[in-house]
Amino acid sequence: MQPNDGHESTSPLEMSPEEMRRLGYRVVEMIIEHFERLRDKPVTRIADRRQLEQRLREPIPENRTAISTLLDQLQHDVFDNIMHMDHPRFFAYVPGPTNFVSVMADALATGFNVFSGSWLEGSGATMIELVTIDWLRQLCGLPEIAGGLFVSGGSIANLSALAVARQINLEQHSDRAVVYFSDQAHSSVKRAAKTLGFNAPQLRMLPSDKHFRLALVDLQRQVAKDRQTGMTPFCVVANAGTTNTGAVDPMAELAGFCKQQGLWLHADAAYGGGAILCEEGRSRLRGLELVDSLAIDPHKWLFQPYEMGCLLVRDRDWLAKTFKVISDYGKDEELGEEEVNFCDLGIQLTRRFRALKLWLSLKTFGLKAFRDAVARGLDLARTAETILARSAKCELTTPAQLGVLTFRYVGTDDASLSRLDEVNRRIVGKCIEEGFAMVSTTELRGKVVLRFCLINPQTTERDIEQTIGMIVRFGDQMVHG
Repeated sequence: MQPNDGHESTSPLEMSPEEMRRLGYRVVEMIIEHFERLRDKPVTRIADRRQLEQRLREPIPENRTAISTLLDQLQHDVFDNIMHMDHPRFFAYVPGPTNFVSVMADALATGFNVFSGSWLEGSGATMIELVTIDWLRQLCGLPEIAGGLFVSGGSIANLSALAVARQINLEQHSDRAVVYFSDQAHSSVKRAAKTLGFNAPQLRMLPSDKHFRLALVDLQRQVAKDRQTGMTPFCVVANAGTTNTGAVDPMAELAGFCKQQGLWLHADAAYGGGAILCEEGRSRLRGLELVDSLAIDPHKWLFQPYEMGCLLVRDRDWLAKTFKVISDYGKDEELGEEEVNFCDLGIQLTRRFRALKLWLSLKTFGLKAFRDAVARGLDLARTAETILARSAKCELTTPAQLGVLTFRYVGTDDASLSRLDEVNRRIVGKCIEEGFAMVSTTELRGKVVLRFCLINPQTTERDIEQTIGMIVRFGDQMVHG
């Protein structure tokens, strides 16, 4: 380290320590106020594009603007015009409840500008990621030789998993290789296959059974048929908690078949994988420990801020075999066999220190707190199921599974299917307009249904009751006008 020669920096991008403290205190206060007042805020508020254009569209600023003015503008024009995925009454899509410790961890990782792509540039950060990845490996029951890395989310985890499957099972790309998944698979699976160069004739989207799971008998039949026609079955993508209904494919049975057939088994546990923390979740996810790879998103049911996904593979060496490329300018980073360079294990060279937030929050609160929070989500879904079962105007379409259930407003009239589809879609629009709570729709067996995802430990039974009451009120208004 060079000694300080007493000369002050002349950088035009610096602030004084006093200015930094004032800014830091203000930012932290804004975040704390968000946590404190979240329940009283509208779940969603959407600004008009023309209004935002008027407020935010401007030439590149040549000169300074007071930071206090900019923070006020951000609060008014940005943070007041978002959907609060962490709100206790946000039941749509997959909620994003987080915690203050992880938020501060992200601030630290960004403030220190940690590069976690190589051991040379971030040995401490790399070790934290190795430890935290191994915690997830243990929770999912994978063997000690398994490994993985943190990525932006389930989409990149699924993409990376298919790339590893192709490298290890096929060694090179083949236009006769086939990927299998059910009609309940997340859209990222098809997008990942397309990105990797698999064409439509190489993708087998099989119909799910009455429980919205991939049926083993259908998979067996399709694999045999493809082999007879000269295709090369090589990968099955199973759901470990679907976004639509929370359904879990028969993982253990699929694993046995895939091992027998020499097929790669990838589990998309981006949503449901967090349930592995509690006993009920482990029971529902039986067989997850048998897969070749899995995706899990800590920014969903492990209560971390966006972006944080994770890819785990059964043998950590598979990652380097798939992704490692040594460049002339990167040879300094090859220190030794014991040092790990995460840039060699995935798509990204430049990587932020994602592991810190999960590590710090697990250390701060302990695994039991996370386990209890996950279990609460399962209990909340059952509570919603019970309330809906008592309603004369709502019909349960799928039961509570891993924190998800679906239902639809049916009213008391003999409305046509198309009419009820339209009513249920319009209910979501009314929810957005009113801002009290947020639900979303999906389509199951040709019916438009409403969907609850209840993983926020701040949600109460009253939140659920009030939201269902609001849905019925909206439905009645539309049907009876």
